[in-house]
Amino acid sequence: MTSLICTLQHHQDDVNWCAFSAKLLATCSGDKTLRIYDARDFSELPFSPLTGHGYSVHCCCFSTCSQFLASCSTDATTVIWSMVSGEIEAVLEHPGRSPVRICAFSPDSLHLVSGASDGTLALWDFPSRQLRRTGAVNDTTMVACSFSPCSQMFMTGSTYGDLRLWDLRMNQLHAEKNAHDLGVSCCTFAPSILSGGQVVQFRVASCGQDSLLKIWAINKLSSGAYKMKLLHTLTGQSAPVLSCAYSSDGQLLVSGSVDKTVTIYDAENAVLLYRLKQHERYVTACAFSPTSPLIATGSMDKTINIWRLEDGCGGNGRASGGRSKLLVSDWSEDDVSEWLLEEGLEGLVDRFKANNIDGTELLSLTKETLASELHVESVGLRSKLLRKVEELKSDSVCLGIPDEFLCPITRELMKEPVIAADGYSYEKEAIESWINTKNRSSPMTNLPLLTTLLTPNHTLKMAIGRWKTSQ
Repeated sequence: MTSLICTLQHHQDDVNWCAFSAKLLATCSGDKTLRIYDARDFSELPFSPLTGHGYSVHCCCFSTCSQFLASCSTDATTVIWSMVSGEIEAVLEHPGRSPVRICAFSPDSLHLVSGASDGTLALWDFPSRQLRRTGAVNDTTMVACSFSPCSQMFMTGSTYGDLRLWDLRMNQLHAEKNAHDLGVSCCTFAPSILSGGQVVQFRVASCGQDSLLKIWAINKLSSGAYKMKLLHTLTGQSAPVLSCAYSSDGQLLVSGSVDKTVTIYDAENAVLLYRLKQHERYVTACAFSPTSPLIATGSMDKTINIWRLEDGCGGNGRASGGRSKLLVSDWSEDDVSEWLLEEGLEGLVDRFKANNIDGTELLSLTKETLASELHVESVGLRSKLLRKVEELKSDSVCLGIPDEFLCPITRELMKEPVIAADGYSYEKEAIESWINTKNRSSPMTNLPLLTTLLTPNHTLKMAIGRWKTSQ
């Protein structure tokens, strides 16, 4: 489920874009300003709003370290802002002085791409703020751009309707003509890289004026060639889809539309999960927080809505009976008391409460602790209790935990699942230990991990929470 937690109403014109970092939310508008909020309570920072552009601000994005924010505008510039002081660090003038419609950082923050209304692209070396290369697609406007998670290539989309894949030398690796009839409006890479056999696969989502949201697979073959294949076409919105974004774990996909709705999909299975109707005009922007289950959506109604995705773990994962039948170790003292009553052991309730016996303590009970610490004198009662505990352990094992909920390393139900660079999900503590001791190899493929970056898998955590609640 989703809940609207706040609405930000500081902009004086259409909201064109919104972007999260780990700690901040940035928004930009036709009112020529950017606004910066603390992502914990959505209070505006003291140096906000940022004023430096002469015309409408179309896009903004954070560097990976969150130290810098880039924004681009009809004034033909991309401005680099310090997120420490709010001051302008650099002004990058686009070649040809055409209005800049889109900008994107590479995940390693070494490069920044800007795309303009005349179809030109500029690739900037970000550390030096120097123009590195330029490219162009004739007779179109660049309106979409996203870097691959490996930072070695990027995708662009244009009003012509095509999606094009580029490397850092501005060579076109692939062109998908007519990807969206009437034009592309946004595109975004999924954060994970999938590998198997002789193929490395990336996922990209795109949306457009054809009212469709599409999910593509980009396969890099052992020959070095790239092939692009349409996996899913999502039709949950009835008008042009203006924006789309993946969650940080790549499991969810959000989109905003001219029909004023926000849709949230299970990206892997192409299933519509939620349709949100709160904005009064076109939804032009959407973004997931990388660190918490939050979504920001911006609109031509001049507002930004902040939504929370519930993880299904409310009430400590308890089932309808008030107690989780999945993980006894999660039981509270009250859960243990309830279980004792159900098993006809009501004579032990007060004694267990007095000794603060919760689920973890229950599972660790022995004949010795029952006799010496809890003073259960009856041999028959001790035996009955321990037999019931063993049945409880057996029942928990036989519930059939879905394999995808188990950490591949520990084979235990995950509590803090994260996605590694090999595309697999692991318990955070287990994969961190593995990386530190196994020389950065994948536990599943034995291949080197391209990066040690771990991304929280909020979607899997929500699914585990829902499953726990249903047991």
